[in-house]
Amino acid sequence: MSKFMSRRSFLALMGGSAAVLGLGLAGCGGGSNGSASTSAASGSGKKYIVATDTTFAPFEFTDKDNNFVGIDVDLLAAIASEEGFEYDLQSLGFDAAVAALESNQADAVIAGMSITDTRKEKYDFSDPYYESYVCAAAKDGGDVKSLDDLKGKTVAAKTGTQSADWAESIKGDFNLTITYFDQSDMMYQDVQAGNSAACFEDYPVMAYGITQGNGFTIIGEDKDKFASPYGFAVMKGKDSELIEAFNKGLKSLKDSGKYDEIVNKYLKA
Repeated sequence: MSKFMSRRSFLALMGGSAAVLGLGLAGCGGGSNGSASTSAASGSGKKYIVATDTTFAPFEFTDKDNNFVGIDVDLLAAIASEEGFEYDLQSLGFDAAVAALESNQADAVIAGMSITDTRKEKYDFSDPYYESYVCAAAKDGGDVKSLDDLKGKTVAAKTGTQSADWAESIKGDFNLTITYFDQSDMMYQDVQAGNSAACFEDYPVMAYGITQGNGFTIIGEDKDKFASPYGFAVMKGKDSELIEAFNKGLKSLKDSGKYDEIVNKYLKA
């Protein structure tokens, strides 16, 4: 695989289709309010556009200093440094990130993306980099304390996710009405405002949020049917050299202990 100088630039572009149309537009400034922050670098060669989520802590999020951080962010940076390739990381939200990939406006997605049989029909995935499953969570101290308490109620789910698939699979059994959101923070706000009785989310994301005082409690989990690992994705049949580099770098990080260091930085063992 050819080697390139390492270069990273982070764009925090909010919104769905507007964010996708904004791919590749760079500006000055930084943070999570729609401006762009570009790190200086020199060199030439192919540079990959990697799309990611916007508010999916601890995998990708903005910290108190307005820096874009998280397990996915740190892993990609370490792997790129290890393997010597360039990339621009575009922060869009999950649904918009996938749309960018499918419209050829991005080369890859890293966004806590579950590897499923259905998705493997459209995308080529890296080796798994994190094992996950799904959960349902309600407002802490509220009346909803179990899945049974959701019968006949409205719940929130994030568009295009494995957790939304779980909500849809039990919709009939619990007579649920599902409201969909593009971003996790909007989904959480809907529950806290009382518009939805609970939300469906990936377990490590919700568990991390609870440790940060997000005001939720977990009321149900699915560790079997909707348990699946996260992977780095490209369109099927494209950018095989990038998948190869990601896999090689991931193995090197695991062998050196750097992988555990990154994960434990956000999710204490």
